[in-house]
Amino acid sequence: MALAVCNGATLQCSFGVAPGTLTVLPDKMVMTTSQPMATIMDNKPMVNIAPFGMCTSIANPAVAAAMSPQPCIPVTTAPWVPGAPTVLVSNMPALDNSSKLLCQWAGMIQVVVPGQVKTQVP
Repeated sequence: MALAVCNGATLQCSFGVAPGTLTVLPDKMVMTTSQPMATIMDNKPMVNIAPFGMCTSIANPAVAAAMSPQPCIPVTTAPWVPGAPTVLVSNMPALDNSSKLLCQWAGMIQVVVPGQVKTQVP
């Protein structure tokens, strides 16, 4: 079984050089280990998804123009997939630690540390 993801989880992008942090706004009112539980819609750059240091993807126009790593500001437009569709948080599937998020610059964002280790989701 997968682990539920919550505020403070550690994320990593396949083209980022440093880990980032997931921020879950406290508006959902569902908590796990005293932290707001994440959903598949917690995918907004700079709101939910922190930068990953420097970006090395040549698909990123800033990297292509400079021909060297540039600040990694994720561009995510789709939700996390697949999530945990049988567990709803504010009518949205919960985010689990096996879910992935695609960046427009070809990066694959994944959960490294879910922020808690007690709550499991099917």
